Parts: sequence; structure tokens; C-alpha cells
Amino acid sequence: MSALLRRLLVYLLAAWVALTVSFLLPRVVPGNPVAGAVARASQSGNCNEQCVIAIETQLGFNVHQSLWDQYVNYWENLLHGNLGHSWSENAPVSNLILSYLPWTLALLGVATTTSFVAGSMIGTLVAWRRGSLFDWLIPVATFFQALPYFFLAIVLVLIFGQTGTMLKWFPSLFGYDIFGAEPGFNLPFVESVLAHGILPAVTVILASIAGFILAMRNQMITTLDDDFVLVAEAKGLPTRTVIWYAARNALLPVVSNFTIAISLVVAGQILVEIVFNYPGIGYHLYDALGKLDYSLVQGIFVVITLVVLAANLLADAVYVAIDPRARQAA
Repeated sequence: MSALLRRLLVYLLAAWVALTVSFLLPRVVPGNPVAGAVARASQSGNCNEQCVIAIETQLGFNVHQSLWDQYVNYWENLLHGNLGHSWSENAPVSNLILSYLPWTLALLGVATTTSFVAGSMIGTLVAWRRGSLFDWLIPVATFFQALPYFFLAIVLVLIFGQTGTMLKWFPSLFGYDIFGAEPGFNLPFVESVLAHGILPAVTVILASIAGFILAMRNQMITTLDDDFVLVAEAKGLPTRTVIWYAARNALLPVVSNFTIAISLVVAGQILVEIVFNYPGIGYHLYDALGKLDYSLVQGIFVVITLVVLAANLLADAVYVAIDPRARQAA
């Protein structure tokens, strides 16, 4: 429990630093959201003093207050779940993010879990059969990891996407068929969502699986020389049992590396969503940046930060739960 508490304190400190940086960024760049909104409002008519005050209240960005007062108001709004108002969508930022977030979490969860499980299994196989043809899986996986996410996504679209030039097997735009599927819990919509998620998920998996393969392979090679594995082989235990004993111990460092991989995958998935016009956080972040919608950009940064920290904390909790040595050290 003390190990988890110490980790929780570290993540709370990291969250405070990240959220403070998110507060400062829009205020240190040239211009501000209020000036941009006033300029847009002035194009459709005169924006008097009352209009400016209304815009400041709506955006939660009072430039006439001191920076400290703005910071206090920023935290008050965060604690009440108020992330501001989006002028481009004319809706509360929190409501917009709640509509974007499930798409990103579903894609991220499926792709990262698949990459971790498949990479660990392949790494175990490569280590056990080292020196065989299975070793070719490592350079192949490393080749895909060396490619930028957006480049790999574009190549998959050109080869397999319906908007591409070759096989045209899978949908390559949007999160579902916007012309033929009615959103809701119905079979056509679910089938459309699954079909549209194949190429984005495959992109993330191919670009991230090599790290898990290499980590598991290296740990397995080290573990296979440990005494408990040699004793298990000497006792004549079945091969599958010996592999399971070795893999279970080799998996512990891989789980700890999983926390580092999460942030890298999230950064790459943002680019993947942009390429596929996938309606998640990443695509709408790019759209909000293009529209200079500061409130929406800041809200998305806050949510991405909290999601990554929560995922890392969950991975740390799993590591502490499965490794008694971590609890004893604490």
C-alpha cells in the first residue's frame, strides 16, 4: 500500500505541473482567446464593452485579472468540471470532450492491449526458438516501428483503404459510415464502427509492437539461464510449463516498460486520427488548433494529460500487485 501511495503522490505532482503548464501556454503565446473572439464578433457587428465582458465570461479567460487570480479561477473551474466554452462549436468544452473521448479510449485500449499481448507472446516465442526463422520477426517489426505513425497510416490507406489506389478492402475515413449508419446501439452502426477502426488500430499496433517484442525477448533470454528454469527442465517438466514459468517472470520488467509506451502510443495515435479523420481527441485537437479555439485546445490538453497519468498509475498498480519484490522494497 505504501508503494502505491508513494506513486500516487508522484502522479499528483506530475498532474499539477502538467495542468499548470496547460494554463500558462495560452497566456504566454502572442494574442489571447478573447482578442480573437472579439475580432470575430466585430466582423458581424459592433462588439461593445458588454460584448467583451460576455466573451470573457463565456471563455473563462478574464485578461483584466492578474495572472494569479486567473490561475485560481482556472483551478476552481477545473474542480467543478468547467473547461470553458468552445466558440467554434458553440458548446461547453467538457460536453464536447465527453463525445470525443470514447472514440480515442476504445481505439487506444484495443490497439495497445493487442500490441502488448501479441508482442509479449511473439517475444517469448522468438527467445525460446532463437536462432531459427522466427528471428526474422524482429527486423520486420523494427522496420514498422521505425516508420512515423502518419507515414505508416498513409501507406495503409493507399494499399488497403477504400480511398486508396490498390485493394480497397477497408474504410479509411471517419469513425463510421456517416451516410449509411445511424449512431446508436444497433447492428449496422456497430459493424460500421468496427470496420472503420481496423486500419487505425492496425497502424498503432504495427508501429508499437516491436518494443514489446524486443523487451520480452531480451528478458526471456536472460530468464532462461536462471536456476529455476534449469531445474524445471532437469525435472522433465513439459515444455509449455517451463516456458510459462520463464515468461511469467520475464514479463515483470515488460509491464514496467508499458508505462513508457503508453505516452508514446498516445502521441502517435493523435497523428493516426488526423490521417483517418477519426472522431477522437487527436483529430479534434488538430481541428481546434486550426481554428484557434484556445478553450477547446486547453481542455483537450488537460484531458490527455489526465488520461496518460491515469493509465500509467494503473500500470504501476498492476506491477506492484504482481511483483512481491516491489512491495517488499517499499
